[in-house]
Amino acid sequence: MIYPVNKSIHMKNYLYLLIALIGITFISCSDDDVVATNDTQTIVEIAANDSQFSTLVEALQRTNLVATLEGSGPFTVFAPTNAAFAQLGVDLATISDAELSNILLYHVLGGSIESSDLNEGQTYASTASSGGPGGQQLSILVERNGSSVTINGNSQVTTADIDATNGVIHVVNQVLLPLDIVGHAAANSNFTQLVGALGAAPGDLVSVLSGDGPFTVFAPVNSAFDDISEVVAGLTPEQLATVLTYHVVGGANVVSADLRDDMTVMTVSGQEFTINLDNGPEVVDQTGESSSLVLTDVQATNGVIHVLERVIIPNL
Repeated sequence: MIYPVNKSIHMKNYLYLLIALIGITFISCSDDDVVATNDTQTIVEIAANDSQFSTLVEALQRTNLVATLEGSGPFTVFAPTNAAFAQLGVDLATISDAELSNILLYHVLGGSIESSDLNEGQTYASTASSGGPGGQQLSILVERNGSSVTINGNSQVTTADIDATNGVIHVVNQVLLPLDIVGHAAANSNFTQLVGALGAAPGDLVSVLSGDGPFTVFAPVNSAFDDISEVVAGLTPEQLATVLTYHVVGGANVVSADLRDDMTVMTVSGQEFTINLDNGPEVVDQTGESSSLVLTDVQATNGVIHVLERVIIPNL
């Protein structure tokens, strides 16, 4: 049984894929943005010879990551320009070496990921940053919409496919900052109803889920809330809070490998649900209804998100 720390879809429209370090592919923003192959230099050498990356190179030198990215790899690097660092509005000198290293590694994926294979829609990928609870590797959200590619909902790829001897660089116009659970939910357009409900319910749940955690959140997508819109409309604010906290496990970063058949999970609401692996994985709620986990292991800085096809219901 998993107990919390005491803290007083229809999916046809969405396709989610959680990809490990070597499993994500990429697409350029436009044909004009693709840089000719430069496979005679390493990733670091290319960056060092391009003045728009001087801040990035200085940060890599300071954190001793130059040797890492000069290794055999292969690596894929989302490289922020000097303008991206300036836009961040943070004096890097005020950030500890450990924090800066964590941010830089959040821009790195394993494998040499070129630009032609990313499908339309959303893909999650694991980064080289191990800033999650227990050293779990953090996730990023890559979304293709036509010829546009966005990372974590706000950073645009402006130039793709700068090939190196040990991988590839894709230039981004904003620095990627590791996201907590609320940040990941806000970055994904399929969680707008969940984010809205968290803000509307009593108990300041947004602030709670922005805390240290760790938390495990079973997050329903928008279509799941659409399916029970009449039910939600009839709930009191307190009942809405109970439903939402029924989707949260406190004090644990429960990844999919930890799930067991017939496992009983105690939630922050004080009520339990059961894991069923025979048809799934899926969650069986207090009403006896089940919800499939359509995506698992979206790793945030303060916990992990598993995506549900429907809202699970406690006793109200």
